[in-house]
Amino acid sequence: MASDASLVDYICTQIANAPDVSSRKMFGEYVIYCGAKVVALVCDNQLFVKPTDVGRAIIGDPVEAPPYPGTKPHYLIDDLDDAETLTRLFIETSRVLPEPKPKKPRAAKTRVPRARG
Repeated sequence: MASDASLVDYICTQIANAPDVSSRKMFGEYVIYCGAKVVALVCDNQLFVKPTDVGRAIIGDPVEAPPYPGTKPHYLIDDLDDAETLTRLFIETSRVLPEPKPKKPRAAKTRVPRARG
């Protein structure tokens, strides 16, 4: 089931004080970034935050679940209305996540001449 853009907009509004928040639609679901770091996923209209020790300390006893089949468990966040805690969770999680690996440059396409005849 694809997630609603309005839910993602609400989450991004709640965490607007976190640095450089953005979202991107991917395969009917959404990724939420702080800067270049993927901090959370919105799948089936549920918020999943990447698990970290600081996130666990902020949440307390988090519910863990995979955002979609075949992925590692993330923290499932039910309380989307506590903007202060949600913002702190995003800021601190982003702070401890590693920088994304640089993308490899794409190989240049070589043109094959067409045979005329």
